[in-house]
Amino acid sequence: MSDIFFTLTIIAMLITLAVLASGLFSMARGGEFNRRNANKIMRLRILAQAVALAMFAAAMLLR
Repeated sequence: MSDIFFTLTIIAMLITLAVLASGLFSMARGGEFNRRNANKIMRLRILAQAVALAMFAAAMLLR
């Protein structure tokens, strides 16, 4: 059971990394897309990071 949580934790961390990279890329490019979506992307990053941390804590408790 703990292997499932560990795998889900890795997936959640990769999703967080992808959201962070897309936010940084859009911020570096600038323009209208960044002005419209920068706040939404960073909120999504915070949500993904919270899920990843919760999954990490669950994986460590079950290990």
